[in-house]
Amino acid sequence: MATSSLLRHQIIKSLTAQHSENVADAALDLWTQMATQIISIIGESGFDSLYARSVFLTQSIYPWLATVSPLSSSQRFAPLKTCLEQQTPAQASEANHLLLMTFTDILVSLIGELLTTRILRSAWGVDASDKSGKEFKID
Repeated sequence: MATSSLLRHQIIKSLTAQHSENVADAALDLWTQMATQIISIIGESGFDSLYARSVFLTQSIYPWLATVSPLSSSQRFAPLKTCLEQQTPAQASEANHLLLMTFTDILVSLIGELLTTRILRSAWGVDASDKSGKEFKID
């Protein structure tokens, strides 16, 4: 189980580190892709609740995330994008990384590590080439 957790953390770290420019756009893409997969399992209200809880918990380190609250499904991540655009790329990337980690940690506590990792890999086009979690490929 520690291997899956490590893989999940590695995937998030890799994806958030890839984009030094346009951090907000990259973050929006990650969140949108992940939301599509998760909403199909737990519904929009379930996703929105998890997202709101993740934002709340992440605010303790990044208080400017306080203005990020879910909107309608078509504009769900617009406030996040706006907040990230107002930060330096490094701050935006770090905040998005922590927000994704917090969200997936909560999700793991609800549906388990294996299913969460599978959802993330499916959403983000990640192919684990080594079952030990040491290597993975992002399409």
